[in-house]
Amino acid sequence: MVRTVVGVLRGGTSNEYNLSLKTGATMLAVLPEDRYETRDILIDKKGYWYLRGIPVAAVRALSQIDVILNGLHGGVGEDGTVQRLLDRSGVPYTGSRAYPSAISLNKIRARNVLLRAGVKMPRAVSFTLENKLNTAEMAESVFSQFGPPYIVKPATDGASFGIQIADTLYELPDAIGDVLDNFGAVLVEEFLLGELVSVGLIENFRNQDIYALPPAHVQLPDNARILHSSHHESGTMRNIVPSNFTHREKKAIEELAKAAHRALQLAQFSRADIVLTKYGPFLLEINSLPGLYPGSSFVPMLESVGSSSREFLENAIAQSRH
Repeated sequence: MVRTVVGVLRGGTSNEYNLSLKTGATMLAVLPEDRYETRDILIDKKGYWYLRGIPVAAVRALSQIDVILNGLHGGVGEDGTVQRLLDRSGVPYTGSRAYPSAISLNKIRARNVLLRAGVKMPRAVSFTLENKLNTAEMAESVFSQFGPPYIVKPATDGASFGIQIADTLYELPDAIGDVLDNFGAVLVEEFLLGELVSVGLIENFRNQDIYALPPAHVQLPDNARILHSSHHESGTMRNIVPSNFTHREKKAIEELAKAAHRALQLAQFSRADIVLTKYGPFLLEINSLPGLYPGSSFVPMLESVGSSSREFLENAIAQSRH
């Protein structure tokens, strides 16, 4: 039997480097050796490529590859950079194309598209370094539209890196300034009381165009009010699936995630972060590349329906090659 040569891209230049290493490790571990020849392709934090630990040019790493499994979280792996390179190289790859990837990673641009499509989201205001306002004026602008507490987050980082909470107007200027200084663009979002939910979507799976995995109820560690990057790194958050949400709530969550997936023209799979309030579900963000690292919500969602990381990846590989 001729084996499919699968290149696994992991690492990358973003703050999610360590999570990407773990997602890539899962990809390398679960594919059966009798059907796949896997090649470990690492991109380090400076953007240099390595094939099985040896420095190589990107074009060399991609030679004689049948399909690429993209395990690069954030940065070049989700902003369209790697997708454009793979398109030029003619190598099939898993996940969304370059433009939808770039839009979905940028919370400001994604929000504009999603709101135009009628997707329910918390109220928010965005700022970049190009704004002429100082941080106090930015805070006053936000306060004039909705009150505290506020979620202050970078516009382009995932896995909750750089996220802060400002409980008062007094705390908001410093939080805005901190995120702007470190990331260049900031989204200030109203803090909605409710239950955190994660839901995964898979295209062309189990005879459905878009298959929604059972939503996971995300429970934070004691006293945590928002999800931080440390919770992803340490695996201290709990993903409860099956959840205790009602059938109606699950259906509303599923439809919201699907609407966002379609609006951003994502492909093959995605994972949505949602807050379920007494007024219904609101989308926080949608990720074009679900994590497969220990502690991620996607894996237990798969397992709750008798699936696995292996079945998920083989489905993605099959879609990418046809």
